[in-house]
Amino acid sequence: MPNKNRTKIFAIIVIILVIIAFIYYFFMISKEAVFPSSITQSQEVTEIVPTYMEELMKEKQKDETISIPEPEPLPVGVDRFIVSLNATNEIISANLLELNYIKDADSFTKLLTKSNKEGLINPGAYKISHDMTDSQLIRVMQGPAYMKWIKIPEGLRKEEIAELLAKSLGWSAKQKENWIKIDKATKPEYQEGVYFPETYLIPVDEEPSAVAKRLIAKFNEKFSIYLPQFTAKNIKWTTALTLASIVQREASNNADTPLISGILWNRLNQDMQLGVDATLQYIRGDKGQGWWAPITVADKKTASLYNTYINKGLPPHPISNPGVSAIEAVLNPTKTDCLYYLHGKDRITHCAVTYEEHKINIEKYLK
Repeated sequence: MPNKNRTKIFAIIVIILVIIAFIYYFFMISKEAVFPSSITQSQEVTEIVPTYMEELMKEKQKDETISIPEPEPLPVGVDRFIVSLNATNEIISANLLELNYIKDADSFTKLLTKSNKEGLINPGAYKISHDMTDSQLIRVMQGPAYMKWIKIPEGLRKEEIAELLAKSLGWSAKQKENWIKIDKATKPEYQEGVYFPETYLIPVDEEPSAVAKRLIAKFNEKFSIYLPQFTAKNIKWTTALTLASIVQREASNNADTPLISGILWNRLNQDMQLGVDATLQYIRGDKGQGWWAPITVADKKTASLYNTYINKGLPPHPISNPGVSAIEAVLNPTKTDCLYYLHGKDRITHCAVTYEEHKINIEKYLK
């Protein structure tokens, strides 16, 4: 083969090799861009895996923090435990220890104080059991009481007592209305005056009618003591109770009840009008300023059997629910010649025998 031809062939082979070299070079660069080396892949996996595991652990810890374990089921409470109105943590612990519900009063007191932000358990009655632990006992007594203490002050009318009971026991408007009207149709004498003012421990789920019977039963218990004495003086129990209800509203305090009673008895015995504001307040009711707001000149002209400025004698029935002091005052009034009285700005009751003396007292103690 001529040299010239061999030179051409050699040049072609070199060119081909150069092209193959270039192709291989560009292929390797492209491969590195798309598929990193094994070392780089290993490093990246090593970095990604721990990061992923850390996130999983954080989520797990977050879930464990949020989830609150359910409290252990409480043993059934079968015994009534009463927390009195003035009970301290120490008294509660001492009572529980005496009844063998706890083993150590001091440690229970500390636990009770620590677990109760306000420092005291709400007064009332709770259902507990000897099977309860100290913590469970506290849990029960930090919950709602199944019986509540309710104090009914002296001299309230039935509507006011209904408002107090409804608020404390969670009555509906319908239940409150029914309570006000209970026994009214069959026992007129039980319409007012027999819902005795006292501090009661009442189940929160007790029917309103049962609550009424509870208050009436307390009245019968307290009033029955005085019945023989009223009978001996020829005073009907309804008359005594009605006058006591007026005395209760007219007296500034319990110490004044015998004097007010003596003056009102004098008016009745002399066939005078009683002329007391409380009876007008009762028939007027609550017009937006309260049940016992001061009366007006117009009120004194009201045509009603309760208007003791116009009518002589007592109104048809009691105007409030009196306490023991007013009942005893009607039975044992202060002996006095006074026919008039007023409550001065000095908060003292001043009486007078004549109306002229009464007018002087008005100028002296009210102006």
